[in-house]
Amino acid sequence: MAEKDEKSASGALHWRTRLIASAPPVPDGFHSLAPAVHRGSTVVFDRLRDAVDDWRQSERYTYGLYGTPTTLELAARIAALERAHHCFVAPGGQAALALAFLAYCRAGSHVLIPESAYGPTTELGEDLLAGLGIDVERYDPLIGGGIDALIRPETALVWCESPGSITMEVQDVPAIVAASHARGVSVGLDNTYAAGVLFDAFSHGVDVSVQALTKYVGGHSDLLLGTVSVRDEAACARVGRAHRLLGMAVSPDDCALALRGLQTLGVRLAHLEQSTLIVARWLAERPEVANVLHPALPGCPGHSVWARDFTGSASVFSIVFGEDWNAARTTRFVDALRLFKIGFSWGGVTSLVMAYLDSSRLGARRERLVRLNIGLEEPADLIDDLGRSLGCAD
Repeated sequence: MAEKDEKSASGALHWRTRLIASAPPVPDGFHSLAPAVHRGSTVVFDRLRDAVDDWRQSERYTYGLYGTPTTLELAARIAALERAHHCFVAPGGQAALALAFLAYCRAGSHVLIPESAYGPTTELGEDLLAGLGIDVERYDPLIGGGIDALIRPETALVWCESPGSITMEVQDVPAIVAASHARGVSVGLDNTYAAGVLFDAFSHGVDVSVQALTKYVGGHSDLLLGTVSVRDEAACARVGRAHRLLGMAVSPDDCALALRGLQTLGVRLAHLEQSTLIVARWLAERPEVANVLHPALPGCPGHSVWARDFTGSASVFSIVFGEDWNAARTTRFVDALRLFKIGFSWGGVTSLVMAYLDSSRLGARRERLVRLNIGLEEPADLIDDLGRSLGCAD
């Protein structure tokens, strides 16, 4: 078909140009309860003097990498939830952890990580950080103020994870903060278990708080996001520069899902807490179970600290079977479950189970320890599933 002139006699743009140059106005009178999803990499400016590369976007939006209105709305909501100075959104919980460590550590730095830390956190330290010339030392999660003895002149960061995501030790974070700050060392915390609300990280002096929004905030096992929240401007500048240089862009669509998840976070956490306690207390009475590692139960290491510092408990906990159990018996138990799906992660609506038969850091317990995440199913049905599976394990 013959091409028409680029412009008609009236000066109208060619149809292909109009496809690019269109700027539909936002209609007046449209008010939705759902946040808008703003996608975009390039931000355009009215004047050249306005075109600046500013990760803070303090006066205007400058580039999509640093956030669109949707991304920054989520960051602001998490910052308000945690009562933080500022919050940065990362592509996942692991990315958020890497951001925190790389913002604080350089070649020659020393960092302390608890022995109970999330497996990929430990791998991050022993692989990536060690490869960059950063000395990573693991410590007893129940050390409390005794952390002072491990701090060196080159210590850049003391990392906490409370409770530990498998063995559930609750750390005395205020004591660790006091000892670390007295030596001029910053403290970071993986606060995913508490969803940023069950433990008030910043009122207890933490400098950097990380969450995997994949879990409780997302709440439906359908997104990957993480956040790094900071207590003051100094931490903001340090993390912000690293966030920019690492290019940690996130999907506005995932941010919109997280914003939706925030709306039901309160009711989900309350329901999950009650259901989990029902199941955990039932398991504590079973003869096959030697110990239930749930922070709200007295048998969990650091329970008294949990009672002092936390305002509630969450959906994930572990059980340790008796010494007559072995890997084969644990495997039969896990494989027999029907409502509990075998999978990593937690915090969603579906109950999950995971065993760690090859985890050397669990020592002799590795063949007998199983982690459970309680979802939104009826507790009685979950208990029936567990009881039937215990029978199948014999």
